[in-house]
Amino acid sequence: MSEFKYVGHSRPLTDGGAKVTGEQKFLGDLQMEGLLHARLVTSPYAHANIVSIDKALAEQVEGVVAVFTADDLPRVSPSARNKLMLARGRVIFAGQPVAMVVASNAAAAEDGVDLVFVEYDPQPLFTSMRDALKADAPLVWANGSPGETDEAAAHGADVGGSSDAAEPSNKGGENHFEHGDMAAGFAEADLIIEREFTTSIVHQSYLEPQSVVVRPDSFTGGATVWTSTQAPFYVRQEVANILGCEETEVRVIPTLPGGAFGAKFLLYELLVAVVAQKLNRPVRFVLTRSEDMLATNPAPASEMRVKLGVKNDGTFTALEADILFDTGCYPASHGISAVLMGSTYRWPNLNLHYTDVMSFKLSSAAYRAPGTPQGYFALESVIDEAARALAMDPIALRLQNASRPGDPSLFGGPWPNMGLVQVLEKAAAHPIWQNRAALQAQGKGVGVAVGGWPGGIEPTAASAQLHRDGTLHVHIGSVDLTGTPTTF
Repeated sequence: MSEFKYVGHSRPLTDGGAKVTGEQKFLGDLQMEGLLHARLVTSPYAHANIVSIDKALAEQVEGVVAVFTADDLPRVSPSARNKLMLARGRVIFAGQPVAMVVASNAAAAEDGVDLVFVEYDPQPLFTSMRDALKADAPLVWANGSPGETDEAAAHGADVGGSSDAAEPSNKGGENHFEHGDMAAGFAEADLIIEREFTTSIVHQSYLEPQSVVVRPDSFTGGATVWTSTQAPFYVRQEVANILGCEETEVRVIPTLPGGAFGAKFLLYELLVAVVAQKLNRPVRFVLTRSEDMLATNPAPASEMRVKLGVKNDGTFTALEADILFDTGCYPASHGISAVLMGSTYRWPNLNLHYTDVMSFKLSSAAYRAPGTPQGYFALESVIDEAARALAMDPIALRLQNASRPGDPSLFGGPWPNMGLVQVLEKAAAHPIWQNRAALQAQGKGVGVAVGGWPGGIEPTAASAQLHRDGTLHVHIGSVDLTGTPTTF
């Protein structure tokens, strides 16, 4: 291999010094003339009807400019795109925003929150996904599931899946992948391993909480939005929709995120944009740590039943899995977990079924990849168990069954050269793997697992402008994450 100047070499982050010394500015540091501060009144109930909201005392607090409820905002059809607008008539997760207090300073906004009194009528609920799918379960959406989000497409994870039930249910979406003869596949197996796996809700725990500042433009009806987001164009599209203006009238400035991990796409930008437009003042909203835990979009809980068939020589004969994801109160798309479970290895017989289950919990999002770590955790665990039972090298077992270029994938069409075989061969030759017995004898854990993610399939664009002085400006749609400034 030829020697590259940059590829294969460690380079210091160009912005690393500013971050470690505290000189780096984040959205919470942004100041501007006339800036107002917003705070939320949230529901303590997971499912309740809103009987009344009394905001009279809050409006009398010195410094409070306005107190907003859903009645003060545009009436929009419920959708995963506008999932954190203020609750209208009922709440469907604990922590759901019910009112927003806007004040000239943060302390006044906090005082105002304490003086908003909400009367609730608690309603029945369930706590498990299995209970959610029962015929008599209370429905999160009695009139049918609301629209889905575009976040799966933004992740490159959109594999379809929908709920076609004639009657409303708590299914947000489902998909099924099957080929071969399952009965024959398991009959051919010398070893069958069947296990159940559960994972819990996991918050992404980024250092900087969700943050947004919106400055309205009274001349165009648009706005400038500063936001800690991974998806500025998605934010621009949806802010323009709710403000009723052209996308060209909305400018989104993605600030340096203090961590994101798949959680910062579109959350409070719409609510803050509407409030700022109504007040014709810039508004800043930065969640507290507790609010971020209660009222954002963590990775979902999951339940997976996985059944693997394998011959004594290590050949996989069949894979069956039933996968449930608790997406919270809005539909999401975690079906790519099933696609990847069924594509990384050669499965002559395959039956995978996944269901997104809606519940009275906060909505879900990605944590490094929507649904995929959970699926690989289950699959790789049973493969490891098979290797132990067959007394085989875990990497050798994976190599024997790994998908090769030209093999079919559940994405449609054949696999290109994805590098799986080369990566496994490299891992097998690594000194740590070669000496794992000695390391394990010292109490050091050594293991292996395969994980993958599709890349390079999404559309993208860039433009370059050459100036007379010889400088070149390159315009890209990437945000400042994972070393982007250093790369460019």
